[in-house]
Amino acid sequence: MSAARTASYRRYLMCPPTYFRVTYSINPWMDPTKPVDPALALLQWEDLRDRYRSLGHTVEILQPLPGLPDMVFAANGATVVDGRVFGARFANPERAAEAPAHREWFLNRGYGEVHDPHHVNEGEGDFAVTESWLLAGKGFRSSPLSHSELQEFFGRPVIGLELTDPHFYHLDTALCVLSGDEIMYYPDAFSPGSRAVLRRLFPDALTATRQDAAAFGLNCVSDGLNVLVPSGATGLLRRLRERGYEPVPVDMSELHKAGGSVKCCTMELRD
Repeated sequence: MSAARTASYRRYLMCPPTYFRVTYSINPWMDPTKPVDPALALLQWEDLRDRYRSLGHTVEILQPLPGLPDMVFAANGATVVDGRVFGARFANPERAAEAPAHREWFLNRGYGEVHDPHHVNEGEGDFAVTESWLLAGKGFRSSPLSHSELQEFFGRPVIGLELTDPHFYHLDTALCVLSGDEIMYYPDAFSPGSRAVLRRLFPDALTATRQDAAAFGLNCVSDGLNVLVPSGATGLLRRLRERGYEPVPVDMSELHKAGGSVKCCTMELRD
C-alpha cells in the first residue's frame, strides 16, 4: 500500500531561456551542429513555470543575460538552505559569469548570508537536500573539496557520491529527492562504493532504468506529492503512482539538447 502524501508549499527560482542556444559542448548531450528552436524552448519553459504556479507554488524570476545561453538552468547557480545561500563556482569558463549574477540576485533581495565559494561546485546540479543529509555529487563538474566547504557553511552532514557516467554529469541527472529522506536514482550512474552508500542510507529508494534516466527522468522536482517529471520517462509514471505520488509529465525536450530538464531549470529557495 502506498504512503499518504501531501504537497508542501515551495518557492522556486527560474530564468527564462531568452538567449538559449547550444553554441558549445560541455556535456555529451550538447551538439552545436544540431539546431535549437528557441521559441519552442520558451514555450516549454513557460509551461513548467505555469504548472508550478497552478500547484500553488511561487516562482521568482532571474533575468537572463546575453552571452549566457545556459543561464536557463537556474538550479546550477546556488544552493539555498534555511535562507542561507551557498553560491556556485562553475567548472567551465562559458558559464562562469552566471555565478555573480545569481549572487547579485540574492543580495538584492535581502539574503544576509551569501557565501562565495572557494571550490568548484554547480549548485543544485550536484547538491541535493534531504531531511537528514546533503548529498553531494563529484566526478565531472564539482570538486570534492566543495563538500567540506558545504558542510562547514550549512552545518549539515554531507554525503559524497561519485558519478562515473559522463551522460549523468550532475547529481540532479541521476538522483531526485522525492520527500524527506525518500529518493529515486539511477544506480549505474554511480561508483560501486557510492551505490553501496545509497543502498545503506536509502534501502527503500525507487531505482530507475537507464531508459528512464536517459530521458532525464531523474531530473525532476517534487513538492512531496506532485512530481514534475520529463514526459519521456514513461516507466517512472506508474512506479511513482504506486508510491503515492502524483506524476505530472512535462515536455522539456528542447532543453534536453543542452543536457537539462525540469530540475535543471528550477532552483528551490528553502527560506
